[in-house]
Amino acid sequence: MSLGMLTQRSLSWFDAVGGWRTVAEGVVSRALFLVAYLVTGQVLPAALVAVGGVAVLAVVRMCTGGKAWQPAIGVLVVGASALLAGSTGHAVDFYLSAVLLQAGGGALFLVSLLVRLPLIGVVLGAVRGEGFAWRRDRRQRRRYSLCTAVFLAKFAIATAVLVPLYAAGLVTPLGIAATVLGGAPAAGGCVYVCWRILREDPPSDR
Repeated sequence: MSLGMLTQRSLSWFDAVGGWRTVAEGVVSRALFLVAYLVTGQVLPAALVAVGGVAVLAVVRMCTGGKAWQPAIGVLVVGASALLAGSTGHAVDFYLSAVLLQAGGGALFLVSLLVRLPLIGVVLGAVRGEGFAWRRDRRQRRRYSLCTAVFLAKFAIATAVLVPLYAAGLVTPLGIAATVLGGAPAAGGCVYVCWRILREDPPSDR
């Protein structure tokens, strides 16, 4: 299968879960909360601003032909974060979901490497319709393992930064770090590195 076909299939899966709009909603919600909190100094108004902003984006998506469940997931996630922060009165709790996601993602990617089923290989094997056939190809296994390690490093760095900031209650640096390390910028960098690693289909070395 060519890289072009793989890219098309990957983009189809990406679009199915909301594409760049879903990514943008996550970034926007975290940024809106932080800005509103810095302006008002209060958790509840900041939480309402974040939820309202994502709700507006959800309505726009539905009006432009998006599937109803895609924006609904974004609103629910942001709503849960806002509810937690509003109930505790601690602004840092808005970013608890980001902290847990990075820690959980790191654990998942680490386990996949330890059991020799690198998660990137599992996902791309499904996208390419190959299942686990790639496990018989030594070079492809190495490439998938390397790509999985790239994401593992991203999750590990994010967790190492976010957990101390959350524990210390440092809202501003936590909000910035959650947006950059736990959002599109870091994920986009990982995707680019993996694309460079996988840009050529290696010859079979069984």
